[in-house]
Amino acid sequence: MPTTRSTTAADGIEVEYERHGDGRPVVLLHGGMAPREYWQPVVPHFEEHAAVVPHRPGFGTCLDDPDETGPGEVLEREVAYVRALVEDLDSESDERPVLLGHSFGALTAIETARALTADGRAAEIEAVVAYEPAILPEPFAEHADLADRMAARLDDGDREGAMKLYVEQVVLGGEVEDLDAWLAEWPVWPDCVALAEEVVRMNYAVERYDLPERLDVDAPALVLAGTEGPEFLRESARTVHDALPSSRFVEFDGVSHSGPSEAPERTAAEVRAFLDAR
Repeated sequence: MPTTRSTTAADGIEVEYERHGDGRPVVLLHGGMAPREYWQPVVPHFEEHAAVVPHRPGFGTCLDDPDETGPGEVLEREVAYVRALVEDLDSESDERPVLLGHSFGALTAIETARALTADGRAAEIEAVVAYEPAILPEPFAEHADLADRMAARLDDGDREGAMKLYVEQVVLGGEVEDLDAWLAEWPVWPDCVALAEEVVRMNYAVERYDLPERLDVDAPALVLAGTEGPEFLRESARTVHDALPSSRFVEFDGVSHSGPSEAPERTAAEVRAFLDAR
């Protein structure tokens, strides 16, 4: 049975997380519109590790003033949250945690590693694993307006429509014949609608993020992508790989942007192989 633990981030936000099992902690950071249940198919494949699933702010964790959290603060808030979690894990274990992020969670993992490196504390984590980080390549960033279009639907009271737009454009890359039929088979969909405001804020943060030519991350990194997701996210994964000083790139054939939950065994196997090769 998982244990629930908590600590406090520098900004005062309470950091809660579930820890499954024993061994080296693997912190599972979900993407923008998926609740933490996204990782349920993945956790059993890390049975030799301690799978750590945070209750991230805005995704089931109470914020003091969620409506006052601007898009420019979202990523900074996420990094502060993960850093507090890493410090708590370091205090209770001799084994350094691995950060495994999907989509916006992958961007958060990378930015957390950058912040730790800048502070001379990169040794606090063992490695970073990023599945299709939510970063826009330059040609896409110049014309990005998904957050505005989602916000317009929210203003009209169409929460479900706002989230459908996100699924269609990001999760499925605009390539789906019957979106409603696809959503009917997606277990996390009903819970996603409640996250609409947080996803809009997250998308503004993604659209305004400027990827540097070099990502100063001292920890080794594994960048993952799937061949069936949106092309711009596959391109961003390759660009992130090129910007990291120590990185391995692996592409999963036939897997979409929902790679970790869609192919949990393959994801866990790649992470294990990467850690064993170090």
